[in-house]
Amino acid sequence: MSAEEDTAQAIDNKEQSLLDHLIELRDRLLRMVVAVLVLFLVLFPFSEQIFTVVAQPLLALMPEGTSMIATSVTSPFLVPFKLVLLVAVLLAVPYLLHQLWAFVAPGLYSHEKRLAAPLLISSVMLFYCGIAFAYFVVFPLLFAFFIAVAPEGVAVMTDIGQYLDFIIAIFFAFGIAFEVPVATFLLILAGATTADNMAKKRPYIIVGAFVIGMMLTPPDVISQSLLAVPMWALFEIGLIMSRIFIKPEAVNESHPDFQFHDDNPDDPDEDEMDAMLDEMEREERENLQRPD
Repeated sequence: MSAEEDTAQAIDNKEQSLLDHLIELRDRLLRMVVAVLVLFLVLFPFSEQIFTVVAQPLLALMPEGTSMIATSVTSPFLVPFKLVLLVAVLLAVPYLLHQLWAFVAPGLYSHEKRLAAPLLISSVMLFYCGIAFAYFVVFPLLFAFFIAVAPEGVAVMTDIGQYLDFIIAIFFAFGIAFEVPVATFLLILAGATTADNMAKKRPYIIVGAFVIGMMLTPPDVISQSLLAVPMWALFEIGLIMSRIFIKPEAVNESHPDFQFHDDNPDDPDEDEMDAMLDEMEREERENLQRPD
C-alpha cells in the first residue's frame, strides 16, 4: 500500500470516527430531550398545584384580602407552563448529566474518571441545596421585608409572571453560588493555585462574594447578604476538602506543568545532572565501540 493510500485510509478512519461521535451525541441529546418531555407531560396536569407550592412563601405573608394577579391575558396559561418546564428540567438533571458523562467518559483517564463521578454528584446535590436554601430560608425573609416596607395604602398584589421570573433568577443564583466548593476544589486540583494561596486571598474572596451577591440578587442588603455569606462559608468548605483530599502527587499527575517540589539540598543541581548524563552517554558509546 502506497503512502497516498495510507493517508487516504487514515483520513477516512478519522472522518468515520468523527461521524460516529456526532451520531452518538445526537442520540444522547435526543434522549435528554425525551426525558424532559416525559417529565413535563407527567407534571403538567398538576401545574396549578405546583405553582401554588412555589408561590406559598409569598402567599403566606401577603396581607389578608390580597392575592396574586395576572396582568397579561396569556399569563394564567404560560406561567404554569414555564414553571412545569423548569421543574421538569431540574428533576431531569441527574439523567442529563449521566448522558453527558456517558459521552465524555471514554476519553478520560482512569484517575479523571475516579474524580469526575463524585464531583458530578456533589455538583447536583449542591445545586439542589442552593434551591432549597432559597425556597425555605431566603424567600420568607425576603418577601417579609418587601411587604413590611410597602408604603401605607399600597396593596401588595404581585403579578404571577413577574413573580415567576423573580424566583427563577433567585433559584439559579443560589444554585450556582452553592457550586463554590466544587469550583474551589477543581482550581486547586488543576494546579491553578494552592489551598494556602487561596486562604491568603480570603479578604478578596469575601469582597467578591458580596459583589456577586449584589449582581445576582435584587438591590437590597438582605438578599445580597443571604447569598454572599453562604458563598463565603462554602468557599471555606472547599478549602477544607481540598486540604484533606488533594495531595501534591494528585496535582502533579493531573497537571504536569504545575509541580510541587521538595527543596532538598542534597539533590544535584542542573549542571551536575548534565555532567552525569554526559558521562553515562560517553560510557555507553565506549561499550558499543568495544569489540566482543
